[in-house]
Amino acid sequence: MAKLNVNIGGGLELQNPVMTASGTFGYGTEFAPFIDLSRLGAYIVKGTTLNHREGNPYPRMVETPSGMLNAVGLQNKGVDYFIHHIYPEIRHNGSRLIVNVSGARTEDYVETARRLATLDDVAAIEVNISCPNVKEGGMAFGTTCEGAAEVTKAVRAVYRKPLIVKLSPNVTSIADIARAVEAEGADSVSLINTLLGMAIDVERRRPCLSTVTGGLSGPAVRPIAVRMVWQVAKAVKIPVIGLGGIMDGRDAIEFMLAGASAVEVGTANFVDPAVTMKIIDYMEDYCARHGISDINEIIGCI
Repeated sequence: MAKLNVNIGGGLELQNPVMTASGTFGYGTEFAPFIDLSRLGAYIVKGTTLNHREGNPYPRMVETPSGMLNAVGLQNKGVDYFIHHIYPEIRHNGSRLIVNVSGARTEDYVETARRLATLDDVAAIEVNISCPNVKEGGMAFGTTCEGAAEVTKAVRAVYRKPLIVKLSPNVTSIADIARAVEAEGADSVSLINTLLGMAIDVERRRPCLSTVTGGLSGPAVRPIAVRMVWQVAKAVKIPVIGLGGIMDGRDAIEFMLAGASAVEVGTANFVDPAVTMKIIDYMEDYCARHGISDINEIIGCI
């Protein structure tokens, strides 16, 4: 059987490249009846913020052709609730636990990361820099090199364990953003987050989402995600984690051929809660069929 271990930066090794995308896997326990959590390379819990957030009003999810739009709005009970009530229940699930961190201000990211740094069984954090920067008039941190670098540098100063920075695709040059966060200490980058989209109910003549626009995910975005992973993998020296429309094992391998060291499975979890197990099985079979002894051999090999 082929070696599936991969390194995603900062010395963090996974038993295989299959991770789950934040916001699509809850806290992992919701999927325990369907899969063996201990088989995952890592699972990333839903976005955690400094303070409690109710999220956006309903409706905030809608299916679209080959995908879905969401505008959940980072609903969660805050980092302290996570630390005291959720973390004790999920810390021993058998695979790497990664916490996705979001914020409205740089200070929010920093304080959330500082508190999570005390948790021994959190292997890494994934910093989502696609959230509104209130101090800058609603501009997203991740749409400028300066904003992305600022958050990364500030979080790096208080968080010494592996630091993943999740990039927004809603930019002119995602490679420039990736280089900016690499320069400020990111151990790896994950991409892509959702693309900004919109759907209209033509009978009611109004937007389908309460927020009008939302994040598009699913197979519709995969070719764009693969292209961006390929571009970023050529632009930086740190590992790249690929995500965006991965529905099966073939899709996951495509991202790795483009340069991803690991992948995150998102929307597919809603369609088939056991999809991650099938992707791991596919990777083993793929390596056997192609005479590959170590899956690292295929990373960026196109």
